[in-house]
Amino acid sequence: MTKELFADSNEFSAMVDLIESWTNDPANVKPAFIQLRDAVAEKDNVVLYFKSRPGISHSFRGHVPAAGGDADRLFVMVDIVDDDPENRWLSVCFYGDMIHDPDEAGDLVPGGLLGEDGYCFDLYENNADVAAYLLARISEAHQHSLAH
Repeated sequence: MTKELFADSNEFSAMVDLIESWTNDPANVKPAFIQLRDAVAEKDNVVLYFKSRPGISHSFRGHVPAAGGDADRLFVMVDIVDDDPENRWLSVCFYGDMIHDPDEAGDLVPGGLLGEDGYCFDLYENNADVAAYLLARISEAHQHSLAH
């Protein structure tokens, strides 16, 4: 992952600093975050953002530049929930019209994703099956975003 993928190099630096300082991880979710982050960064035509709100969340966001416009379209938001920095967990969210949830594993959040309906999947501990399911949703949302 390179800082060139980020809209702002300061956001890249903030993400790197957080990852390096994240040493207490009893649920082992840091490797899951890195796996999801890397999967998003490897997608074609992405712009990345990282919004840090210590004590609340650290939000990693994957966008696809809008065709013919200046606005980016968010296709995934991976939040490191920081309400307890000694026991962080992940919330991975998508717009409701960008993915399918065949296992009904996500929570429908009306108006909860930047004011629009979305699905959020919470990861309280590192789980390979849940990570694989989320990676499939990331690919689905990315493809949807490229097509629109």
